[in-house]
Amino acid sequence: MSSNMKAGKMKIGIVCYPTFGGSGVVATELGKALAKGGHEIHFITYSQPSRLDFLNENLFYHEVDIRTYPLFEYPPYELALASKMVSVVKNEKLDLLHVHYAIPHASAAYMAKQILKTQGIFIPFVTTLHGTDITLVGKDASYEPVVTFSINESDGVTAVSKDLRYQTFEFFDITNDIEVIPNFIDLDKFKKQKKDHFKKAICPNDEVLIVHISNFRKVKRIGDVVKIFNNIRREIPAKLLMIGDGPERSGAEELSKKLGIEDDVRFLGKLEAIEEVLSVADLFLMPSEKESFGLAALEAMACEVPVISSNAGGIPELNIDGVTGFLSEVGDVEEMSKNALHILNKENLHTFKENALKRAKEFDISNILPLYENYYRKVIEKSAEKVAI
Repeated sequence: MSSNMKAGKMKIGIVCYPTFGGSGVVATELGKALAKGGHEIHFITYSQPSRLDFLNENLFYHEVDIRTYPLFEYPPYELALASKMVSVVKNEKLDLLHVHYAIPHASAAYMAKQILKTQGIFIPFVTTLHGTDITLVGKDASYEPVVTFSINESDGVTAVSKDLRYQTFEFFDITNDIEVIPNFIDLDKFKKQKKDHFKKAICPNDEVLIVHISNFRKVKRIGDVVKIFNNIRREIPAKLLMIGDGPERSGAEELSKKLGIEDDVRFLGKLEAIEEVLSVADLFLMPSEKESFGLAALEAMACEVPVISSNAGGIPELNIDGVTGFLSEVGDVEEMSKNALHILNKENLHTFKENALKRAKEFDISNILPLYENYYRKVIEKSAEKVAI
């Protein structure tokens, strides 16, 4: 145990995908918050995470060197990652590794742990399950044995929703405990800003502004977003902003043209400062077929935007039906449209906006961070007891 740990501060290695996806965002924001709290945080990834800054003396970044060899058709990322973990744990004297997304991070952490064990170094690792690593990739027969083994061999396992925890136990032969620690929001960053000029530019005639944010994959049901908006627009003047990119974008653009609403729908691609767009939004649409938590919806709610969503996955644990927005069955475009118009009624909108913010405050990073800190300490102490036996 490091002297840092004895002083109540921990040295933690964080492994994640450094992309715009939810797991990478959560891992990066968690690391930054831990660093602000005085813990020493070491990110171990193949490129710098998109939301990582170096304005804190406790933040460090270690790049995984992925080399290509003629022998390999694909670079052996998992081996390179495990080797880098070994190096960082030894050189920085880490207390814990926290890997986000089961594949391949948990199996790489297990390999690193076994290598270090042969050198007399005992490092526990926590695996956080985020969603598609379980509901999509993990269920693939070619990965399932490795996912099951890696979760069971983790010293600690967390899931971002009760639904994801349930699905993990349902689809895999899990003998380990799984702690539910929900996703979180930084309310200092995600809050309603005064951007009236921006709203005026998009909605010059005081139209209501609808927003959707995702990676435009099939499970996000992008076509439903366009159809719901079309129904809203038939009743009241409205504009739709589509933020993100992915395989379903072209189909949604074609549908907008087919419906004759292309002038009222803007596809903005990937944006960094989405909080600025959410600041001027009146409603957020999330009709997803699968959603382990619904981080984009939480970000919207923090900016006082009510949510129309499906009742899939972990969304009902966030969006309270009839309070912060409405839940409907997947694909029920008509009910979602009707509920959207109810929220957008001027007599109702203010109350829904207030409720959305109130709910978002429950997921503020200041409330969730201690859950992770306490869990880390529990895992470290339990691991130390095993070594002592």
